[in-house]
Amino acid sequence: MKILVTGSSGFLGKNLIARLEAQKEENHIIYKYDVDTSKEHLNEYAKDCEFVFYFAAIHRPKKEEEFHQINVLLFEDLINLLEKNQNNCPILYTSSIQAVQNTEYAKSKREAEDLLKNHGEKTGSKAIIYRLTNTFGKWAAPNHHSVVATFCNNITRELEIEIDNPGQPMNFYYIDDVIDSFISHLYRDMAPASDGFYHLDKKYLYTTTLKELADKLRAFHDSRLTLTLPDMADSFTKKLYSTYLSYIPIHTFHYPLTMHADDRGSFTEIFKTPERGQFSVNVIKPGIKKGEHYHNTKCEKFLVVSGRALIQFRKIDSEEIMNYYASSEELEVIDIPVGYTHNIMNIGEEDLVTLIWANEVFNKENPDTYPLPVE
Repeated sequence: MKILVTGSSGFLGKNLIARLEAQKEENHIIYKYDVDTSKEHLNEYAKDCEFVFYFAAIHRPKKEEEFHQINVLLFEDLINLLEKNQNNCPILYTSSIQAVQNTEYAKSKREAEDLLKNHGEKTGSKAIIYRLTNTFGKWAAPNHHSVVATFCNNITRELEIEIDNPGQPMNFYYIDDVIDSFISHLYRDMAPASDGFYHLDKKYLYTTTLKELADKLRAFHDSRLTLTLPDMADSFTKKLYSTYLSYIPIHTFHYPLTMHADDRGSFTEIFKTPERGQFSVNVIKPGIKKGEHYHNTKCEKFLVVSGRALIQFRKIDSEEIMNYYASSEELEVIDIPVGYTHNIMNIGEEDLVTLIWANEVFNKENPDTYPLPVE
């Protein structure tokens, strides 16, 4: 399909284009229109396109008259070109929930909505109008019109954030959910809601206060020190965390871990999750044995990712010893049940590296670890 995207270098435009270009089997031809695109190119695009995504807009102009110039007149130019070329393709226009207000920005969005409605009635073109709420995700510009982008940018850079109304509830959409909804119009005809506009399903609308938002983002920042990952079962938290990571400066993608090292090797905690336990990595030098203990409630899983290991078990009320051999040549998980004393020995010539999952975060006050030799 031949698709015209205006505002192609903006937040919505870049995310939509990335998704369309990933649909390689669809063989989309994408016409990208932005502030530096010539009127001649726009005319060619208006003649040839089969669908229009209209995202071009200005939110914080230097002069108020720019609201009308960019948000209304530029859109009117495109509609005139489409009508001139007798192109009645569908047009998806992104308006704002602020359109009901009495600001110059709101007035310009309402005027543009009316232009599209009139065009649809005149030509039979499908007019698709979304009044979006605050939308967050990768590539939104900080210090512009996204509080999430601004908070993420500042917190990842150790900068202060300003919260004027900490208890103010705010509604949010996530960019991928918005793009999913937009793209669905390429493949099926859908009726608007009773108010005449298109909306995302209510399950994609997230409500939080500015304080709660800031607290979540600060916890993401601190997680590099605490090693505690957020609860990814909560869809808003998962999407917000993905967004937060997209704002980390490229030179800070890495961060150190605390290695507890001695002449036997090292043990390093990687991350902790209150709901899913803890992940660590254990490095053992050749010929060295670690462990020789059991747990009552803590259970573990071992995965040897480098080297060769002998893992031994003995039920604490039995004399029978079980031997398991594991290596990186054939990956498999070894369960460490409660009530079994166990050890792990490096039987290779190189360092043995084992990933360890435990069903609880290590508690220094109650480690649930009891020394007992296997043999």
